[in-house]
Amino acid sequence: MDSYRPVGHQSEVDRRAIMQMRRMLGVVMVSMLAACAGQMGTIGGFRSSSDAAAIKAVFDTTAAGWNRGELPVYLSAYVDTATAMGSTGLVRGVSGIEGQMRAGFWRTGRPLQNLSYDHLEIRPIGPDQAIATGQYILTGGGRPDRTGWFTTIWVRTPRGWRMVQDHSS
Repeated sequence: MDSYRPVGHQSEVDRRAIMQMRRMLGVVMVSMLAACAGQMGTIGGFRSSSDAAAIKAVFDTTAAGWNRGELPVYLSAYVDTATAMGSTGLVRGVSGIEGQMRAGFWRTGRPLQNLSYDHLEIRPIGPDQAIATGQYILTGGGRPDRTGWFTTIWVRTPRGWRMVQDHSS
Protein backbone atom coordinates (compact mmCIF):
# COMPACT_ATOMS: atom_id res chain seq x y z
CA MET A 1 0.00 0.00 0.00
CA ASP A 2 1.27 3.49 -0.77
CA SER A 3 2.14 5.54 2.31
CA TYR A 4 0.36 8.67 1.03
CA ARG A 5 -3.11 7.03 0.81
CA PRO A 6 -5.33 6.92 3.88
CA VAL A 7 -5.99 3.43 5.28
CA GLY A 8 -9.27 1.92 4.09
CA HIS A 9 -9.33 3.77 0.78
CA GLN A 10 -8.74 1.79 -2.37
CA SER A 11 -8.28 2.99 -5.87
CA GLU A 12 -10.55 1.77 -8.63
CA VAL A 13 -7.62 -0.30 -9.98
CA ASP A 14 -7.17 -2.00 -6.59
CA ARG A 15 -10.89 -2.83 -6.38
CA ARG A 16 -10.86 -4.33 -9.89
CA ALA A 17 -7.79 -6.41 -9.06
CA ILE A 18 -9.42 -7.70 -5.87
CA MET A 19 -12.65 -8.57 -7.70
CA GLN A 20 -10.69 -10.38 -10.41
CA MET A 21 -8.76 -12.36 -7.78
CA ARG A 22 -12.04 -13.33 -6.07
CA ARG A 23 -13.49 -14.55 -9.36
CA MET A 24 -10.34 -16.57 -10.06
CA LEU A 25 -10.47 -18.05 -6.57
CA GLY A 26 -14.12 -19.01 -7.14
CA VAL A 27 -13.25 -20.73 -10.43
CA VAL A 28 -10.36 -22.59 -8.78
CA MET A 29 -12.59 -23.72 -5.89
CA VAL A 30 -15.36 -24.95 -8.21
CA SER A 31 -12.76 -26.82 -10.32
CA MET A 32 -11.31 -28.47 -7.21
CA LEU A 33 -14.75 -29.52 -5.98
CA ALA A 34 -15.57 -31.00 -9.38
CA ALA A 35 -12.28 -32.91 -9.40
CA CYS A 36 -12.93 -34.25 -5.91
CA ALA A 37 -16.46 -35.29 -6.81
CA GLY A 38 -15.10 -37.19 -9.80
CA GLN A 39 -12.77 -39.15 -7.50
CA MET A 40 -15.45 -40.05 -4.95
CA GLY A 41 -16.07 -43.40 -6.69
CA THR A 42 -12.45 -44.50 -6.36
CA ILE A 43 -9.88 -44.89 -3.62
CA GLY A 44 -6.49 -45.44 -5.15
CA GLY A 45 -7.03 -48.48 -7.37
CA PHE A 46 -10.44 -49.41 -5.88
CA ARG A 47 -13.31 -48.72 -8.26
CA SER A 48 -16.33 -48.82 -6.01
CA SER A 49 -18.93 -50.14 -8.41
CA SER A 50 -16.88 -52.64 -10.43
CA ASP A 51 -14.79 -53.93 -7.52
CA ALA A 52 -17.82 -54.22 -5.26
CA ALA A 53 -19.59 -56.13 -8.05
CA ALA A 54 -16.59 -58.46 -8.37
CA ILE A 55 -16.64 -59.19 -4.63
CA LYS A 56 -20.40 -59.74 -4.71
CA ALA A 57 -19.86 -62.21 -7.57
CA VAL A 58 -17.47 -64.18 -5.35
CA PHE A 59 -20.15 -64.27 -2.63
CA ASP A 60 -22.65 -65.54 -5.24
CA THR A 61 -20.15 -68.21 -6.35
CA THR A 62 -19.57 -69.37 -2.77
CA ALA A 63 -23.30 -69.69 -2.10
CA ALA A 64 -23.86 -71.57 -5.36
CA GLY A 65 -20.97 -73.94 -4.63
CA TRP A 66 -22.17 -74.47 -1.06
CA ASN A 67 -25.72 -75.24 -2.23
CA ARG A 68 -24.43 -77.75 -4.82
CA GLY A 69 -22.41 -79.48 -2.11
CA GLU A 70 -19.06 -78.34 -3.53
CA LEU A 71 -17.02 -77.26 -0.52
CA PRO A 72 -13.89 -76.50 -2.63
CA VAL A 73 -15.90 -73.89 -4.57
CA TYR A 74 -16.98 -72.28 -1.31
CA LEU A 75 -13.40 -72.32 -0.01
CA SER A 76 -12.01 -70.79 -3.22
CA ALA A 77 -13.04 -67.37 -1.89
CA TYR A 78 -10.20 -67.49 0.67
CA VAL A 79 -6.47 -66.85 0.25
CA ASP A 80 -4.37 -69.79 1.49
CA THR A 81 -3.34 -67.89 4.65
CA ALA A 82 -6.83 -66.66 5.55
CA THR A 83 -8.02 -66.62 9.13
CA ALA A 84 -11.57 -67.11 10.33
CA MET A 85 -13.31 -66.43 13.62
CA GLY A 86 -16.19 -68.69 14.39
CA SER A 87 -17.88 -70.28 17.37
CA THR A 88 -14.73 -72.30 18.13
CA GLY A 89 -12.37 -69.30 17.93
CA LEU A 90 -9.58 -68.44 15.50
CA VAL A 91 -8.84 -70.84 12.65
CA ARG A 92 -5.83 -70.40 10.35
CA GLY A 93 -5.52 -71.29 6.68
CA VAL A 94 -7.94 -72.74 4.18
CA SER A 95 -7.37 -76.25 5.53
CA GLY A 96 -8.30 -75.05 9.02
CA ILE A 97 -11.43 -73.34 7.68
CA GLU A 98 -12.31 -76.51 5.78
CA GLY A 99 -11.92 -78.55 8.98
CA GLN A 100 -14.16 -76.14 10.86
CA MET A 101 -16.81 -76.43 8.11
CA ARG A 102 -16.62 -80.24 8.04
CA ALA A 103 -16.99 -80.40 11.82
CA GLY A 104 -20.06 -78.16 11.77
CA PHE A 105 -22.14 -77.20 8.75
CA TRP A 106 -20.77 -80.07 6.61
CA ARG A 107 -20.59 -82.87 9.20
CA THR A 108 -22.56 -85.24 6.95
CA GLY A 109 -20.24 -84.60 3.98
CA ARG A 110 -22.72 -82.15 2.47
CA PRO A 111 -24.07 -78.87 3.75
CA LEU A 112 -26.84 -79.31 6.28
CA GLN A 113 -28.72 -76.31 4.86
CA ASN A 114 -28.73 -73.96 1.87
CA LEU A 115 -26.75 -70.73 2.09
CA SER A 116 -27.68 -67.23 0.97
CA TYR A 117 -26.53 -63.73 1.85
CA ASP A 118 -28.47 -60.57 2.60
CA HIS A 119 -27.73 -56.98 3.62
CA LEU A 120 -24.38 -57.17 1.82
CA GLU A 121 -22.35 -53.96 2.00
CA ILE A 122 -18.91 -53.65 0.46
CA ARG A 123 -16.64 -50.68 1.18
CA PRO A 124 -13.06 -49.94 0.17
CA ILE A 125 -10.48 -49.65 2.94
CA GLY A 126 -7.54 -49.20 0.58
CA PRO A 127 -6.71 -49.36 -3.12
CA ASP A 128 -6.62 -53.17 -3.10
CA GLN A 129 -8.52 -53.96 0.10
CA ALA A 130 -12.19 -53.97 1.02
CA ILE A 131 -14.44 -54.84 3.90
CA ALA A 132 -17.72 -56.65 3.39
CA THR A 133 -20.45 -56.94 5.98
CA GLY A 134 -23.76 -58.70 5.80
CA GLN A 135 -25.97 -61.50 6.97
CA TYR A 136 -25.70 -65.17 6.11
CA ILE A 137 -28.90 -67.20 6.01
CA LEU A 138 -29.09 -70.98 6.26
CA THR A 139 -32.43 -72.57 5.30
CA GLY A 140 -33.92 -75.97 4.55
CA GLY A 141 -32.64 -79.41 5.38
CA GLY A 142 -35.58 -80.00 7.73
CA ARG A 143 -33.97 -77.66 10.25
CA PRO A 144 -34.96 -74.27 11.61
CA ASP A 145 -33.57 -71.35 9.64
CA ARG A 146 -30.35 -70.00 11.04
CA THR A 147 -28.92 -66.54 10.46
CA GLY A 148 -25.87 -64.64 11.57
CA TRP A 149 -23.78 -61.61 10.75
CA PHE A 150 -20.34 -61.47 9.21
CA THR A 151 -17.49 -59.12 8.52
CA THR A 152 -14.93 -60.16 5.93
CA ILE A 153 -11.76 -58.45 4.76
CA TRP A 154 -10.82 -58.82 1.11
CA VAL A 155 -7.66 -58.23 -0.95
CA ARG A 156 -7.14 -58.00 -4.67
CA THR A 157 -4.99 -60.96 -5.82
CA PRO A 158 -3.88 -62.23 -9.24
CA ARG A 159 -6.89 -64.62 -8.98
CA GLY A 160 -9.26 -61.74 -8.26
CA TRP A 161 -10.75 -60.62 -4.95
CA ARG A 162 -10.22 -63.07 -2.07
CA MET A 163 -10.93 -63.10 1.67
CA VAL A 164 -8.09 -62.81 4.15
CA GLN A 165 -10.28 -62.62 7.26
CA ASP A 166 -13.77 -63.92 8.00
CA HIS A 167 -15.54 -63.17 11.26
CA SER A 168 -18.99 -64.73 11.40
CA SER A 169 -21.27 -65.09 14.37
